[in-house]
Amino acid sequence: MNDSALFKTDTLSKLDMQTQGVKTLLGEPKKAVIKLAIPMIIAMSAHTIYNLVDALWVSGFGADFFSATDVPDIGTGALAAVGFVLPFFMMIMSISTGIGIGGGSAISRRIGAKDKEGADNIAIHSIIVILLIAIIFSILLYIFADRIFISIGAEQTANMAISYGRVIFAGGIVIFFTNVAYAILRGEGDAKRAMYAMMFGAGLNIVLDPIFIYIFGLGVTGAAYATVLSMGITSTILIYWLFFRKDTYVSFKFHDFKFSKDILKDIFRVGLPASFQQLSMSFTMLVIIIIINIAGGGEDGVAIYNTGWRVAMIAILPLLGLATAVTSVTGAAYGARSYEKLNTTYMYAIKIGLIIEIFIGITIFVIAPLITAVFTTTPDAVRIQSDLEIFLKITCLFYPGAAFGIASSAMFQGTGKGIYALITTLLRTIVLSIVLSLISTYYFNAGIIGIWWSLVTANLIGSVISFAWGKIYIHKLQILRQST
Repeated sequence: MNDSALFKTDTLSKLDMQTQGVKTLLGEPKKAVIKLAIPMIIAMSAHTIYNLVDALWVSGFGADFFSATDVPDIGTGALAAVGFVLPFFMMIMSISTGIGIGGGSAISRRIGAKDKEGADNIAIHSIIVILLIAIIFSILLYIFADRIFISIGAEQTANMAISYGRVIFAGGIVIFFTNVAYAILRGEGDAKRAMYAMMFGAGLNIVLDPIFIYIFGLGVTGAAYATVLSMGITSTILIYWLFFRKDTYVSFKFHDFKFSKDILKDIFRVGLPASFQQLSMSFTMLVIIIIINIAGGGEDGVAIYNTGWRVAMIAILPLLGLATAVTSVTGAAYGARSYEKLNTTYMYAIKIGLIIEIFIGITIFVIAPLITAVFTTTPDAVRIQSDLEIFLKITCLFYPGAAFGIASSAMFQGTGKGIYALITTLLRTIVLSIVLSLISTYYFNAGIIGIWWSLVTANLIGSVISFAWGKIYIHKLQILRQST
C-alpha cells in the first residue's frame, strides 16, 4: 500500500473513532440536549462551587481552622476588593467566552453541513485570535490597575483590589485560552472532556486557595495566585489534548496557516456580539457597584452584591449548562436546515430549565438564612447578615424567568444570529437594569433594596422579550424552509 493510501486509511479510521460527539449533535434533539448539558452542568457546578468557596476563604471562613487569625487582607474588606475586581475578571471571561461561542457555533454548523475542513480552519483561527487578544488585554489591565480601581471607588480596599487584580490580569492569557479550548470541545460535541478539565481546574483551585491565603499568609492576593495557577495547569492538559494527543474531531495544522477573511467573519459574527453580550454584564456590574455607592450602600453594599451574586450564579448554572447544549445542537440543526429539530431543542431546553429553576428558587428562598450565616462568620461580616439575606430572597424570584432568556440567547448564537442575542441582552442589562436602578435610587430613593428589585424586574422583562423574539425567528425559518 502506498503512502497516499496509508494516509487516507489512517485519516478515515481516525474520523470514525472521533464521531461519537458528532453523532450526538446530529441525533435525537432531546437526547442530545440532555447528553451535552449534564456534563456541562456538572462542570459548571464545580466551577461555581469553587467561586463560592473562594468567597468563603477570602471572607476569613478558614482562619480559625488554619490557626491563621492574624492573616492580613481577609474579611469584608477583602470581599469588597474582590467585588471591585470581579467586573474586570468577567470582562476577561466575557471576551474569551464570546470568541469561544463564536468558534464553537461555527464548528457545530460546519459539522451539520458535513464540512470537516471548515471546522478545522475555524478551530485554528479561534485559538490564534484569542491569544492575540489575550496579550493586548492583559497588558493594558495590568498597567492601569491602580488608576482603574481608585476611579471606581475602591478607597479603603484599593491596595487589596490592585494586588489581587494584577495577579489575575497577569495570568489572563491562560484564562483566555482555556475558555476557547472548552468551547471547541463543546462545539464538536465532546462535552465530557470539557467537563473533566473544568472540574479538575475548579477542584485544584479549591485546594490551592487556603494554602496561598492562610498557609503562605498572602490573604486575598493568595486567592488570585491560586486561580491563575490552577487554570495554568488546566490549560496544559487542554494543550496536550488538542495539539499533541490529536484525538479530537477537529485537527490543528499551523504550519500552513493563513488568516481567512471569511472564517474570521464567521467567528466574529457570533463571537463579537457574544463578547459584547458578556461584557455588557460586566459593565452592568461595574455601574451597579457605582450606583450602590451613590445609594449609600458603600463597601458593605458591594460585599453584599458580590457575595449574593455568586449564589445567584450557582442558582442559574443549570441554565448555563443547558445553554451550551442548545448552542451546539441548534447550530448543527441549522447547518442541516432541520428547523423542526431546532424548535424542539429550543422548547425542550426551556421546559427543563423552568422546572429546575422553580425548584432552586424555592429552595434558596427557604434556606437563605443558612446561606447568609455561612458567609458572615467573622465579626466584621456580621453587620451585612440581614441585608445579604434580603438580597438572596429578592433575587431568587427571577430564576425561573431566566430559563426563557438564556435559552433564547443560546439559540440565536447557535444559528449564527449573535447580534439578536446581543440586542436582547443589552436591553436587559444596559437599558433595563441600569435605568431601573437609577430610577429607584434617584426618583424613589429606595436605597440598595430598590436596586435589587430593579435587577429582578429587568431580568424578567428581558427574558420575556427574548423568548417572544426567539419564537418569531424560528417560525420565519420554518416558513422559509417550506417555501423552498
